[in-house]
Amino acid sequence: MTYIDAPSTERPPAAKRRTWTSARITGLLLMMLWAALGLSIVYMLVSGYDPEKVTKYGPRILSGIWVTVKLVAMSIVLGALISIPVVIGRLSHNPIIGGIAFGYSYFFRGTPLLAQTFLVYYGAGQFTDVLKAAGLWVFFRDAYFCAIFTFSLNTAAYQAEILAGAIRAVPSGQWQAADALGLRPFTTMFKVILPQALITALRPYGNEVILMIKGSAIASIITVLDLMGQTRYAFSKSYDLQIYIWAAVIYLITVEVLRRLWEMMERRLTRHLRR
Repeated sequence: MTYIDAPSTERPPAAKRRTWTSARITGLLLMMLWAALGLSIVYMLVSGYDPEKVTKYGPRILSGIWVTVKLVAMSIVLGALISIPVVIGRLSHNPIIGGIAFGYSYFFRGTPLLAQTFLVYYGAGQFTDVLKAAGLWVFFRDAYFCAIFTFSLNTAAYQAEILAGAIRAVPSGQWQAADALGLRPFTTMFKVILPQALITALRPYGNEVILMIKGSAIASIITVLDLMGQTRYAFSKSYDLQIYIWAAVIYLITVEVLRRLWEMMERRLTRHLRR
């Protein structure tokens, strides 16, 4: 005869209630404060929308966005090219070459980008005769070119450290395996080490691009009419604080779009690692 156990009539233990600690209450209040601030900004933008100002200053803001995109893109590409010899120097066992590369990286990463921009733009005027004799005054007298030059040197230092760190992170066994197969050092670097290092460097590279987008606003201080430069011009004519808020929203949207695209690219390039 088979006996079937009767279902248990015991109730499961009651769920443990969350305790309202001071940290939880503080966090909830801060979230409410940020939500109220965000809603107030949205209300300010919607209620203060002025079609006349949009028509008047909108084209200038759009042209400023395009200038910012070109400025950042050219700086990133040129910085990547400049970072290659710096990376070689940072990985070199020669103390002189390594010291020069370290000094370059230390200076541009340790001093403010604003000071570097002023040093190039205003400092070039102190050597006008020398630059004219060398045929470089046409380049350094233009604020836009000075901004590209400074931003490229600055981001090259950061990109060099990112890539050098990623190369060092590749296990030494990869070098030993390539050497055992008889591969040349050049082939080993570009066929074995760099592909693995670039995967590691993808996320830091994305952060560097985002930092350059936000840091590019410095160019407006030396009369470059990028997004922030056009925003300053529009504010000087209208004295409407909303223009700065709209500029901040545009920067936020630009960064968010870039972040999404970078994540898609990273997932695409690392899809073999998730198998």
